[in-house]
Amino acid sequence: MFKSAIVLSNQHNIKIGGKLIGWKEGLTMGDPMIALRETCRSVSESNIVGIVGPELSREAILISPLGKLLGLPVISYSATDPELSDVTTYPNFYRTAPSDTIAAAALVKLFNQFNWTSCVIIYQNDAFGSGAANAMNNAFNASNINVVQLIVYDIVKRTIDGDLKAILMNSPSRIAILWAESSYTSLILQEALNSNLVGPLFTWILSNKISFDSFNEIYYQNLIGMLLIEPVIGSVINAPYDFQLLNEAYNIWQNYENETYPGSTNVDYYALFAFDATWALIKSLEELCSSKINNSSSSCFSFIESSFCFDFRFNQYDLLSLILARANFFGVSGFVGFSNNTTDRTNGSYYSLKNVQTYLNGLNFVPVLEYVGSEHWRVPVIQNGIIWPGNSLRPPTDRALLQGVSLRIGLIESIPFIIVQNVTDENGRSTVQYTGYGSDLIQLLMDQLNFSATLILAPSNQTYTQTVFSVNKGVYDIVIGDVTVTAARSEVVGFSSPIYDNSLRLVVRQANNAGINFFAFLKPFSRRLWGLLLGACIYAGILMFIIERRNNQDLKERSIISQLTMSISNYS
Repeated sequence: MFKSAIVLSNQHNIKIGGKLIGWKEGLTMGDPMIALRETCRSVSESNIVGIVGPELSREAILISPLGKLLGLPVISYSATDPELSDVTTYPNFYRTAPSDTIAAAALVKLFNQFNWTSCVIIYQNDAFGSGAANAMNNAFNASNINVVQLIVYDIVKRTIDGDLKAILMNSPSRIAILWAESSYTSLILQEALNSNLVGPLFTWILSNKISFDSFNEIYYQNLIGMLLIEPVIGSVINAPYDFQLLNEAYNIWQNYENETYPGSTNVDYYALFAFDATWALIKSLEELCSSKINNSSSSCFSFIESSFCFDFRFNQYDLLSLILARANFFGVSGFVGFSNNTTDRTNGSYYSLKNVQTYLNGLNFVPVLEYVGSEHWRVPVIQNGIIWPGNSLRPPTDRALLQGVSLRIGLIESIPFIIVQNVTDENGRSTVQYTGYGSDLIQLLMDQLNFSATLILAPSNQTYTQTVFSVNKGVYDIVIGDVTVTAARSEVVGFSSPIYDNSLRLVVRQANNAGINFFAFLKPFSRRLWGLLLGACIYAGILMFIIERRNNQDLKERSIISQLTMSISNYS
C-alpha cells in the first residue's frame, strides 16, 4: 500500500518541484541497527524528504531522533510505544496506528465490562512490550485493577524470565495479557500449551494475530476462547473513510503486483495505516510546494547534501512540520489528523475484540466486540457470541481456581481442631498423623476443589502471631487453626469467615421457673407485721369514731355500724 500511494500520486499528477514523487525502500529485519544503516544509505544516495515507517517501536525510537537531525519527518504506520507520543522528545514523529495508551484504556473498559479485577501481563523486553506494559499497569492501577505480576520475555534468548508454569499456576489471577509480536506470541503460547496453561484454567488476551498452522491440532481445543485486541480501520466499525481512494489504491496494487494482492477483505489493517501515512506526507509536500511562502525559489526543496549521512539536511523541514501538524483528511483507514500537542492521530483510533472459535476444519479469529474512541465496548452489526475457554458461554472469573494447585497449609496443634498423633505401621516406621475437625475440613476441601496440599505443623514454641506473620512472609499459603482476629493481624493477612464458631462466654446456673403468684406484693412484710398494721388501723378507726361522732354531722345521721366503718376507712 506504500507503493500504491506513490503510484496514485503519480496518476493524480502530483509533482514536487516539477517532478513526480519517487521512493527508496529498505528492509530492516526488525533490527534497529539495520534501520539506521538503511536510512543513512538512502539519504547519502538520494534527496529524501520524509520517512514512512519504521514498522517497530524499537526502531522508531532510534530513527526519529536521526530524522530530526537530518530534518526529515518520520511517519510510522505501526509503532505503538506510548513514549513516542511525547512531542517534545519526538517533534518530527507522527503515526497513523493508535498508541498503546489507547489500547490500555480500551482494556480497562473491557475488564470493567466482565467484572475482572486482576491480571498477569507478559511482554517482550523492547520498546513495544515495555511501553505497553507500563501503559497498561498505570491504567489498571488507576482503575483499581490489580496487575499481579509483570513477566518478561527475552526476545534475544527467546525465553521467559522465570518458570512460566510456576508463575502462572501460583498466581491469584487467571487473566493473562500477552503483549508481543506475532512470532514471539506463537513461541510463548506453545510453551504455555506444553505446560497446560492455555484452556479452561486461563483466559489469554493477545495483542497480535497469530497463524494457527504453527500449532498441532491436538491443541486446538485449548486455543478456543482466546481473545485478540486489534486496532482496526474505520470501515470495520462503520466509521467514515475515503471509499474512492481505497478502491483506487486496491486497483493499483492488483494491477502492478497481482501476485501479492490478497483480496480486499484480507488486506492487513497496518497496510492501510501505511497508505495513510504515505498519503499524509504526499499531501503535505504538495501543500508545501504550492504555498506562497515557498514560491520565492524555482524549486520548493533545497538540501545540504553530503556523502556522510549525518551531515545531510532537508532545509524546508520546519515548514513541512507546520503543515503536517495541521493535516486532516479522510484516508483509507478513517479520519487522519495531527496536532501540535501530540504525535498521535487526533481521531480514527478503533479496536476490535476477536475471539478464537472453530471455523470449518480449523480455527479463526471472529470479531465479537468493537471499541470506538473513549466509548464502551459495543456489539458489532454482525453479532457473534463469545466462546470462552473450555467451550463455555459464561464469562470466566479472573480469580484463580484451586484445581491442580499445590498449597502449603500450616497447622496449629489445638485439640479438638488439630490433633497430632505418632502412628507406627507394621514395619515399625513411625509417621505423624493429623486428625480432628481441621484435618477433616482440609480433606473435604481437597476432594471438592481438586487441589493437593502439603501439611506443615507449626513449631510448638511458635506463637499464634508468629504463625500468622508466616503466611504474610510466604512460609505457608494458608493456615488452619483457632486463630483470633485482631486489628494488627488483619493488616498483614486476610481472614476467612469463621468456619467453627468458638466464643468466650460466662456460664451460670439456670433459675427455676416459678408460677405466677398474685399475692407476691405481700411478701416484703411478714404475716405478723401485716396483722399488726391491720389491727392498728381498726383501733385507730374506733378512736376516731368515739371522738368525732359528737361533732361530725355526717356520722350523727348514720347507724353505729356505718359510723364505725366510715371512721376506719377514713383513717386508712
